[in-house]
Amino acid sequence: MPITLTDQIGIKHTFETTPKRIVSLVPSQTELLYDLGLEDSIVGITKFCVHPFHFKSTKNIVGGTKNVKFDKIKELQPDIIICNKEENTKEIVEELQEICPVWVTDIYTIEDNTKMIHDFGELFNKRTDAKKWIDKINFCLEDFKNFIKDKKENKTAYFIWANPYMVAGNNTFINELLKLNKFINIYERKEGRYPEIELKKMRLEGDPDIVLLSSEPYPFKDEHAFEIGRFTHHAKAIFVDGEMFSWYGSRLVKSFEYFKAIHNKLT
Repeated sequence: MPITLTDQIGIKHTFETTPKRIVSLVPSQTELLYDLGLEDSIVGITKFCVHPFHFKSTKNIVGGTKNVKFDKIKELQPDIIICNKEENTKEIVEELQEICPVWVTDIYTIEDNTKMIHDFGELFNKRTDAKKWIDKINFCLEDFKNFIKDKKENKTAYFIWANPYMVAGNNTFINELLKLNKFINIYERKEGRYPEIELKKMRLEGDPDIVLLSSEPYPFKDEHAFEIGRFTHHAKAIFVDGEMFSWYGSRLVKSFEYFKAIHNKLT
């Protein structure tokens, strides 16, 4: 029986049967598909799809998230390609649509994340597995909210790049998780989702209590922490696992425990 579903950018898809051959062009969504029990259905991934670890030797690599090898994907004869509005460009999605249906996610909030997991459950006939992960995330979320309720707020800057320096701004999943942690993003109102900033203006733009230096996409080092610190009054620099703040999907279960560890260090 055909199934008709609408993805997160409003495109309606109809499938005569459950898609069996999946190409995933988003690392966090590859991890989610695996956790939903779809390992055997995944035929292609990006070079950045590092979880689970063994996929790099068992799956076909079809390029990066922004540099896709279309011919390689076509050869894999996928039934569906999984993309994301932020990770993959509109031009990439349009070219991929010539190969097969392209399902695009759009994740800004935890509610968006829940919708994605539910959709994948419907799309790939993994409803029970999807519900288990949604229930698990909701349980961990409530537990974390209880943990964080008595913690104090900290003005925060979350750095994602150096030379030039760039930070996470508003309308990002990172910002959603910062707010959940009571990390008040000093750049939330700055124009752009990942604005370029000048270090010398940091004090004027909010003077953070905490500077978070993400492990991805840029490999920050001690020298960066020292340089950034020179332009604040008292900020504490913390190197953080970028996957925990920017990966959606099933990763959130691990993220909440990771956030607890950060707060325990702070206190």
